[in-house]
Amino acid sequence: MIKLAACQYHIDLLTSWDAYAEHLTTLCEEAAGQGAELLLLPEYAGLVLTGQLPEAERSDLHGSIAGIQPLLPRWLELCESLARLLKVHLQPGSVAMLDDDGVYRNRAWLFGPEGCLGSQDKLMMTRFELEQWRIAAGSGLKVFDTPLGKLGILICYDNEFPLLARTLAEAGVDLILAPSCTDTEAGFHRVRIGAQARALENQIAVLQSPTVGLAPWSPALDENIGRAALYVPSDYGMPANGVIAESAQLCPTRSHWLIAELDLAEVRRVREQGQVFTRRDWPRQFEGGRLVLR
Repeated sequence: MIKLAACQYHIDLLTSWDAYAEHLTTLCEEAAGQGAELLLLPEYAGLVLTGQLPEAERSDLHGSIAGIQPLLPRWLELCESLARLLKVHLQPGSVAMLDDDGVYRNRAWLFGPEGCLGSQDKLMMTRFELEQWRIAAGSGLKVFDTPLGKLGILICYDNEFPLLARTLAEAGVDLILAPSCTDTEAGFHRVRIGAQARALENQIAVLQSPTVGLAPWSPALDENIGRAALYVPSDYGMPANGVIAESAQLCPTRSHWLIAELDLAEVRRVREQGQVFTRRDWPRQFEGGRLVLR
């Protein structure tokens, strides 16, 4: 049994590094203090760093992500130190990172008690990211082998594409972390439905963490809506609706942790003793992800 924490992360204006560091530290201490072993924050949570930029710079869509690049090494050091200090696994959301090829990519890191375990880029970009923000897709999927189990990360829109989760499941992943950032209720439900479908199809667990709240000072994070949740397959021994836990409010006025316990052994048991075998039966009708025509 492991205890997980997914944050409904309210986008607050924090205008100094000290204010931000205190904010993130207090938030992580709150979850760890409740016994959480894995902490998940949402997609683009790192963009809260833009609050430290001059007003004209933070209100510029492209200038704001350029402006925070010098802060990112310090941010990563803070995240790693919190994971070590609190003895937790921390996925602090994602941020737009400028790579050596001159292209920004949406990247999420995972930290453990022993340090940084690596990163995962978003693979499927939304129209906003591609057409307005000019953030490029990454490549490849990573499996994080941890004492808690094998984990994968699918960032927001990635959860709407079945073959990504299927690839992780076939590589042995039992839990997918789904940091998300959506500015409409419809957008939230698209990711939610995708995340829950991936849990059903692959008979695994998916943990979702969204951004919430209004941030008129940020052109990228101005409107945010969503619920944190933990999804599993609907089957014997699991909740009938496939939801172990879900945040009560759709859009709270402050950051809120959803704390839930998950028995990965029970999730694996469903694959062998479930009422259905969606994970096993997939290859019977599909080859290479395509329906076989007769």
